[in-house]
Amino acid sequence: MRWVVVGNPENRRVRLFTDAVLAAGHAAPRVVPWQTVLTEGGHDFAEDELVRLDSPGENPAVDALLRGMHAPTRVEGSARWYTNFLAAVTSLRGGQRFDDPDDLAVLFDKRRCHARLTAAGVPVPPAPGTGPLRGWTEVRERMRAAGMSRVFVKLAHGSSASGVLAVESTSSGRWQATTSVEVDHEGALHNSLRVRRYRDEREIAAIVDRLAPDGLHLERWIPKATLGGRAADLRVVVVAGRATHVVVRTSRSPMTNLHLGGSRGDLDAVRAAAGDRWAEAMAISERAAACFPDTLCVGVDLLPGVGWRRFTVGEVNAFGDLLPGLTGLPGTPAEGLDTYATQVSAAAHFAAATPRPATIGTPR
Repeated sequence: MRWVVVGNPENRRVRLFTDAVLAAGHAAPRVVPWQTVLTEGGHDFAEDELVRLDSPGENPAVDALLRGMHAPTRVEGSARWYTNFLAAVTSLRGGQRFDDPDDLAVLFDKRRCHARLTAAGVPVPPAPGTGPLRGWTEVRERMRAAGMSRVFVKLAHGSSASGVLAVESTSSGRWQATTSVEVDHEGALHNSLRVRRYRDEREIAAIVDRLAPDGLHLERWIPKATLGGRAADLRVVVVAGRATHVVVRTSRSPMTNLHLGGSRGDLDAVRAAAGDRWAEAMAISERAAACFPDTLCVGVDLLPGVGWRRFTVGEVNAFGDLLPGLTGLPGTPAEGLDTYATQVSAAAHFAAATPRPATIGTPR
């Protein structure tokens, strides 16, 4: 058996996974660049090759091919990214796969992902209303109809908090949106590493209206538990059905993403605060991952309610395993291993238990 990684060779993820493969005594993985897949129209793998897909992010040329824009910081274009990414995934043929195309089609659509989780009884934030959202006016109307004063407005196909707005209204009718979106002088939207607040409804409306053509997902803003005076949530990595790694993310803003100023919190303190609910938190994460049984590894964003007594799944991420230096939970098969070594260790059993067809069809 030989490993192959479809990814961007310069990415840290690819380097860390290569290190894990070498440490397990295997030959270094063959790397097939996403740019090659996108420009040459697919790739064929040998039947004895173990094929892992990695994130196509952090490469301007690949991003331009997927989104049709030559400005890597731009927010718009996520719908085109989604269509082109799935087309690239389904152009890959043969090999033993660890990232199922049908699963990826759902994982990268927040609306479909929440629907699948809900159908399986996995708790997710309530969504005010159903159907496409055409802009700010409809967002505001759905909030009022549902009696919600605080919601998250998200790009249906976004990731890494791109295009996310935490929107809230007051009893006096004023609006506020917290987001990393920056608007340039021409009205184009850019991702920024600085979280900011917009308090003019016209500015908020302009951002939402510009995002709407790419598809929006709307959900209740659930107040999170705190740790050290900061809002906190959990990224739970689930490998082959087991919750193996957990990182606590804390922030003073509604977005806890580490690249937006969030910081890692004390896992022991969280486990102590959760008490006997900790097992329930891990079980919910595993139930969420079980909705994607043909994918080896996912990262579950688990939202703890105030007091650490209830847990809700915010998102399930296909490429949510970049947690450098974090070893697995005690008592799990990942104890002492990072997320990549855990996947290498679990791969043989997963491949045997989940056979893949030689040719993958179009996503449902």
